[in-house]
Amino acid sequence: MKDIVIPSNSEMNRKSFLFGTATSSFQIEGDIAGREPCIWDTFCEKEGAIADKSDGVRACEHIERWKDDVALLQDLNVDAYRFSISWPRVVSASGELREEGLSFYIQLLDSLNDAGIKPFVTLYHWDLPQYLEDKGGWVNRDTVFAFEHYVDVITKALGDRVYSYATFNEPFCSAFLGYEIGVHAPGKVGRKLGRAAAHHILLAHGKGMKVLRKNAPKALSGIVLNFTPCYASSDKREDLEATKNADEYINQWYMQPVMEGAYPEVIDLVDDNDKPPIEPGDMQEICQPIDFLGINFYTRLHYSAAKDQSKLYFEHEHNQPKTDIGWEIYPQALYDLLTSLHSRYQLPPIYITENGAAMADEMVDGEVNDMDRIEYFSGHMTSVSKAIDHGVKVSGYFAWSLMDNFEWAEGYLKRFGIVHVDFETQKRTLKASAKAFKKLLVSRY
Repeated sequence: MKDIVIPSNSEMNRKSFLFGTATSSFQIEGDIAGREPCIWDTFCEKEGAIADKSDGVRACEHIERWKDDVALLQDLNVDAYRFSISWPRVVSASGELREEGLSFYIQLLDSLNDAGIKPFVTLYHWDLPQYLEDKGGWVNRDTVFAFEHYVDVITKALGDRVYSYATFNEPFCSAFLGYEIGVHAPGKVGRKLGRAAAHHILLAHGKGMKVLRKNAPKALSGIVLNFTPCYASSDKREDLEATKNADEYINQWYMQPVMEGAYPEVIDLVDDNDKPPIEPGDMQEICQPIDFLGINFYTRLHYSAAKDQSKLYFEHEHNQPKTDIGWEIYPQALYDLLTSLHSRYQLPPIYITENGAAMADEMVDGEVNDMDRIEYFSGHMTSVSKAIDHGVKVSGYFAWSLMDNFEWAEGYLKRFGIVHVDFETQKRTLKASAKAFKKLLVSRY
């Protein structure tokens, strides 16, 4: 069996560096009877929305099997576990706490803490309550205040059980994929909708951070952003300009307001009617101090000048080699990303909150020998180690994902887990990558 290999003298080998795995509520929990409907329940009913026509009704049955899953985490010897709270599981349409849902998360948190595993809680990982989407969802500014209320009641209820809170996971995906191009829930389309949703999510982040400071002063609080580094297809001026536009529209649109309280220059290229609905004081509210920045990284993309004048850039297909989901494997891009952010912004400590690969796993004689995933982890961890040597403060790394799960619009067709899940029997089996991950964690000094 291959090992996950990183430089022997790397800071990542010290026990002060946190290693963990990650999941999200809708992708693993199941038990939809125990919560209010969310936008992904509705989206799954839409014809053609999910590749295998599946849904999250069962998922990984984590609500029923959470004790076994905590035992998996203990066996892997992880320092931390990143998971999300299902907003519609804990808050009713009337704004009251749902005691059954709250009780589940309290039990989970207490079990993690008893096991010495630091809980990293994401407050929003895409599963907006449908009762809020019915009123406009993230396009409606009122959802900002509904989120603020949710953060207030849930953090008061959880007390000091949480080591770290992230307000949002990947605002880009919620806003752009969900409200601008419609390939994720709630499946809306239009630049005006996407820009409004992005602004309101960022504003909700800022307001949420204020609540976290008040209710959870001992916890590390921040936000998780996903980045897809943008590379020009040539050195032509027009391709370089288009690539800059792509980076600002896809990546910096979410980073710059959080760090500097302003949208990037590409906002000037957006039609006035499509610009975000900024009200006085919004940008200052978004730009709250954060204790950490979570970075999710999977791949890179190439860009050139758009042939259509209404477009800001042209996005090329992924290069080889690719993962099973079709994303290029290029670990150097993670180093490039970390060092470029380090040179551009005054960064807080960083956690790599998601990094992993969907691979075409095969179960043979009860084992999954996912050597390709081990190579993926090795390459990307080495890039993180190099970035640390360059001066970037990275405090932890979370492998995506703990287990195979509902992979959004792909349904159950793509497997990201280091633990194999048989979706018929729900049996969990450690893949070779999980065993290699465990060996790495045990070997630290």
